[in-house]
Amino acid sequence: QVQLVESGGGLVQPGGSLRLSCTVSGTMFTIWTMGWYRQAPGKVRELVSTITTYYSTTYVDSVKGRFTITRDNAKNTVYLQMNSLRPNDTAVYYCNRGTSASWSWGQGTQVTVSS
Repeated sequence: QVQLVESGGGLVQPGGSLRLSCTVSGTMFTIWTMGWYRQAPGKVRELVSTITTYYSTTYVDSVKGRFTITRDNAKNTVYLQMNSLRPNDTAVYYCNRGTSASWSWGQGTQVTVSS
């Protein structure tokens, strides 16, 4: 059974930075495109960024130039570096497969951007 453990969230002021981590167990991490998702209060979960096994990345327009996704296959971990954070980045952030989000969701990590 695949387990996803997200961490690194917190309360940050607008313009601040956070680095999220997601450690994956129970599967061969190296073969999967990974993704970061977020769900803001009252909104549907959206795909924010993906990274393939060849380290090709994608980003939703609203985070381009501010967020960077990376992966460390030796640690079975995917990261999301978030800079220049805005209040509308406030959400619970989750990781999952980047193509179909077919694994059971982890607990997520709360990111709150507020002054």
